[in-house]
Amino acid sequence: MHPDVLSDKPGECPKCGMELVPLEKKTKPAKPAAHHEHHVTRRETRSTEDVTSHSAHAMAMTSSINLADPMSRESSGTSWMPDSTPMYGHMFMFGQDMLMLHGGAFPRYVYASTSRGDDRIDMPNWIMGMYSHSVNDSIQLGARLMMSLDPLTEGGRGYPLLFQSGESWHGQPLHDRQHPHDLFDELSLSYSQKLTNDLSTYLYFGYPGEPALGPPTFMHRQSAMDMPDAPISHHWQDSTHITFGVATAGLQWNNVKIEGSIFTGREPNENRYNFDKPRFDSYSGRLSWNPIPNLALQVSHGYIKSPEELEPDLKQHRTTASAIYNVPLEQDANWATSFVWGQNDTTREGRSESFLVETNFQRGRNTVYARWERVEKSRHELVLSGSDVERVFPIGGYTIGFVHDVIHNRGIDVGLGAQFTINDMPDRLEKYYGTDLPYAVQVFLRIRPSRHGTVAVEHDSHMGK
Repeated sequence: MHPDVLSDKPGECPKCGMELVPLEKKTKPAKPAAHHEHHVTRRETRSTEDVTSHSAHAMAMTSSINLADPMSRESSGTSWMPDSTPMYGHMFMFGQDMLMLHGGAFPRYVYASTSRGDDRIDMPNWIMGMYSHSVNDSIQLGARLMMSLDPLTEGGRGYPLLFQSGESWHGQPLHDRQHPHDLFDELSLSYSQKLTNDLSTYLYFGYPGEPALGPPTFMHRQSAMDMPDAPISHHWQDSTHITFGVATAGLQWNNVKIEGSIFTGREPNENRYNFDKPRFDSYSGRLSWNPIPNLALQVSHGYIKSPEELEPDLKQHRTTASAIYNVPLEQDANWATSFVWGQNDTTREGRSESFLVETNFQRGRNTVYARWERVEKSRHELVLSGSDVERVFPIGGYTIGFVHDVIHNRGIDVGLGAQFTINDMPDRLEKYYGTDLPYAVQVFLRIRPSRHGTVAVEHDSHMGK
């Protein structure tokens, strides 16, 4: 897939994550020993077969959205990750067709302090399949399905998350809870075509799907994939990742992409099992650039009509920018960091901003991660009573966590983890949250597929046979 990547040592391709197989130089065997000549020939044949198998394998590692992209670049919706991002999943080949399965689950106990907190046992989770079919060398069809059992494991109110806001339950706005995701989070089709060696285009339709607005959503960012919690800045940055009705067109030249979407502005309703009415009343545009394999940049802007079901007259303009940096360190080590800024300009409330930095360092069985974020939330967002409070409150969140894999690179990774979060808030909010420092603690299992390429023997048994 990447003829520009040359190496005389084993390792992984920095662009797509595939295992590199060194090409052995053919040498003439010594003539005196006929059996030695036969041995070398067999070794050379096996080496050639390995390289051929790897080449065929690499050729299949293209994005299901755009056949001009490596699969490692593909993320939620049509957004981009750095090309060097490792992939966690199982890939299956069916002739020219490819299926990649991803997923994650976090069985856990979580406790959030303050009078607005809660404690419970639950399990945030998701599973995703990406399928692509090559029509010919320049045309590809793609399909994706993403589902979550959050409606069962999290209930209608979702899980405890201090200072989180957005969506509703029983006709009341949610606060200090992360809403559950729908049973169907993505059901999409795509068409992509290479126009020249450097120029390609694609069409994407999702019901539901994700418009071209914001960075990759948190659960698909390498820097956040070990964190059970959503960011409290979620509704300033990437909350449109479940949209019932979205159509996106994109044009890509080398590593630069411009795309536009029309989509439904209304957030999913309280019925998490149905398909909401498509409206196509909102729009967005995004410019993405991967200047080097380790870096993905994007800026985007969108108009979102009537996002809240409880306030249908509300309108919102959202602007985001992000930089995601990924560094492959060794064959089983990686460091990913994301910087995300988001701004909402909302009817009657004006502008409010958010900023997030999160990082994830993994080496072997151990992972350390952290998140720092700051977001401006209004009295309306936090569902506060009274008229004497300030209009906007700056809220901070500081999270650190650790995961140790008790099962690692066996086709599935099962890690035992712990996470601690503290928040800061203005003194004016003490009448609602109390005078003690808000914090949350949790212990969890992190269950996901192993990193692609680390269980090659298992994969080879399924492919091309």
